[in-house]
Amino acid sequence: MVDLPSSPEPRQPDPSVTEPVQPDAFLRTFLARREQMEAVLRRRVGCRATAADLLQELFLRFWRRPGAPLEDLGSYLIRSAHNLAIDHLRSEGARTRSEAGLLPEQRGDFSLSPDAALEAGSDLRRVDAALRALPARTRHIFLLNRIHGQTYGQIARSMALSQSAVEKHMMRALQACKASVVDTPAVPSHGSVAP
Repeated sequence: MVDLPSSPEPRQPDPSVTEPVQPDAFLRTFLARREQMEAVLRRRVGCRATAADLLQELFLRFWRRPGAPLEDLGSYLIRSAHNLAIDHLRSEGARTRSEAGLLPEQRGDFSLSPDAALEAGSDLRRVDAALRALPARTRHIFLLNRIHGQTYGQIARSMALSQSAVEKHMMRALQACKASVVDTPAVPSHGSVAP
């Protein structure tokens, strides 16, 4: 007959498992290694602005996820920065390869004639003037949607309006922009004679 122990022995903590990283510890470590991570990113991608964007992305990835137990967070962050730079370069390479198979007009790689460029600049100035002539709220709603990419629902919530009101403001702004380009008299070319 086998004797069973009357009470189980208490488990001892495993020394190889570390405690999860707390937000304040992560922040201290991230700030301490920031310059080193940015240097790694800048060396790999060759652009200071892209390196700054990638560093911000790296911070957000770690900040949003619950603290994982790590033995050396600083080294892990440096390795992560290196890997993020490699991922970025791979995605840029894939984009370049896919764009290489496109026709110039599909890439937007065409150049404007001087006359077309002048006309486009003139159209842009007219649209800008039309937007400035709009009521402030309409202009603000238009900019939130078209420049900042907010949906009508997001704009409605942030401005305490109904979605229908936002849609009406957008229609008014779009009509003003269209009218500023369509309703302008054609500029005679240099070679034409006025009647």
